[in-house]
Amino acid sequence: MKVIIVGGGIGGLTLALMLQARGIGAVVYEQASEIREVGVGINTLPHAIRELADLGLLPALDAVAIRTRELVYMNRFGQTVWREPRGLHAGSSTPQFSIHRGRLQAVIRDAVVARLGEGAVRTGRRLQGFIQDEGGVTAHFADSRRGETGETARGDILVAADGIHSMVRAHFFPDQGPPRWNGVQMWRGACDWPVFLDGESMIVAGGMAGKLVLYPIAKGKTAPTRLTNWVVNIRTGDPAKPPPKEAWSKPGRLEDVLPFARRFTVPGVDILGLIQASPGFWDYPMCDRDPLPRWTHGRVTLLGDAAHPMYPVGSNGASQAILDARCLADRLVSSEHPRHALAAYEAQRLPATAEIVALNRKGGPERVIDAVEQLAPNGFDDVERVLNYAKREAIVKSYAGKAGFSQEQLARRA
Repeated sequence: MKVIIVGGGIGGLTLALMLQARGIGAVVYEQASEIREVGVGINTLPHAIRELADLGLLPALDAVAIRTRELVYMNRFGQTVWREPRGLHAGSSTPQFSIHRGRLQAVIRDAVVARLGEGAVRTGRRLQGFIQDEGGVTAHFADSRRGETGETARGDILVAADGIHSMVRAHFFPDQGPPRWNGVQMWRGACDWPVFLDGESMIVAGGMAGKLVLYPIAKGKTAPTRLTNWVVNIRTGDPAKPPPKEAWSKPGRLEDVLPFARRFTVPGVDILGLIQASPGFWDYPMCDRDPLPRWTHGRVTLLGDAAHPMYPVGSNGASQAILDARCLADRLVSSEHPRHALAAYEAQRLPATAEIVALNRKGGPERVIDAVEQLAPNGFDDVERVLNYAKREAIVKSYAGKAGFSQEQLARRA
């Protein structure tokens, strides 16, 4: 069997490794001229890291990431609403990692090249079209650097892991329209910065209308510093309208983000100083898409953000793409026919990810901050008197259970 994978992101590259481990051939086609360390920080949850650990990637990840110790939810005044241990400290057999997205992608890419060979990752290849028949799929790629015909590939199936703007998804759902915007604009950057808390923990302050996220993603240039990821999310637009086309991944401006950043206070962190010291940061809208009725069409299916783009809430985007890859690889190696494999993959993963998309639209586990802020918009002396522990726990834990990483679920898999 041979699998054509469109998209060299975390999901597509992980799938190639998963397939190789099961004796299935794959080639990854990426439209960018090279796979570079772009983007900023993400968190990858223990149930997804377990899959990467099974592929032998844990030492490489440890070299470039931070093992997340604790998550702290605060209101915008820096008062603690909820805190909980994460990863190994929460009883999982594998860590949660805070990591630069580009470095995670590079770790997986390097493993693909080492195990499948240089030709397994074909960059500068933009998908132009595909046709399928009883025997397989034929895909045509242009050289994205020159606009010329680049390559024709033949495989048993085609997996589209080409992101929220997926060409394959648009082919099957031409009337889907633009991504769904919730009106929130995101500014994201990273900078070498003095340690806060214990140097291994993350902070989320404020709710969906205005949120600040802080966490270290790598060792710093000196012992007292970490490469620190920051995110400022502010509702600036009308959710009923699509984001402007020029809104995607554009360089951020200090004059735009600093007035919003002044809304937040976090003990021990100079928020404005961190943002001002960042060598560069990005500005783009928080978007997802409505869940699809189906991912699979014959011998073609979707994976990761092409299948289920979701708001970056609850650390689930990359994690769910990794879980997609494991599921699809398992189904392909255990099914009698590729079509049966794709049907089983969709039946397992589509409902689960659709539920997470819906939960993230409501705020995910961070909804606990919203609940407290609604009752105490000007802060509090004692959070227990605002919303008791059991009610706060119910909000956070119900999300973890739906997304598959509750402490009980992780302990069962240990």
